[in-house]
Amino acid sequence: MIQKHLPLIFFFFLFWSCNTQKQFKNDQLGHRKEYLNSFLTNPRSPLDSADLKNISFFETDKKWKKKTTFILNTKETILQIPTYSGITKPYRVYGYFTFSHDNKKVVMEVYQSAQKPENPMYKNHLFLPFKDETNDEETYGGGRYLDVLLSDIKNNALVLDFNKCYNPWCAYSEGYNCPVPPVANHLPFKILAGEKKYTGKIKTK
Repeated sequence: MIQKHLPLIFFFFLFWSCNTQKQFKNDQLGHRKEYLNSFLTNPRSPLDSADLKNISFFETDKKWKKKTTFILNTKETILQIPTYSGITKPYRVYGYFTFSHDNKKVVMEVYQSAQKPENPMYKNHLFLPFKDETNDEETYGGGRYLDVLLSDIKNNALVLDFNKCYNPWCAYSEGYNCPVPPVANHLPFKILAGEKKYTGKIKTK
């Protein structure tokens, strides 16, 4: 009886798989379009429309959507994280994301700004700066960033989508206070996802 319906089951599985992949691609394309447009709408942006041709990305890949476990840091740990301009910025070590990559456990620290904790924007926003082995080769040497909404963490779980990691503004221009990714988030492998190295001329302010 089951064998009789196997072709139908296979068809529905194939349809579901294709539909899921299409939805994933559309989500990624929409995100990248919105990201590029943000350079044109933000008055502090280091780039204009002519510069956007110098921004490129890795091909989107579902394998870089990592299912993570979130562990809350129960201690009040404040770090003075240096920036590439020389100043420091205070960040709270809010917690840790753990996930598996190539059958090895990875732990990353995630931060919350301690500069303006009363600001609603900072209250729901977590910051995940990192370095990996693509830096100075395929990607910006100073590392890349991921943004996380605290409200997206459900039951101590979150999917980290490295396809959406982006360059700090220091990758495009001098004069910005971009946090240097702490050693705790230096990954010993390549993250072949997200934004690549900017190919335009670095601007001065």
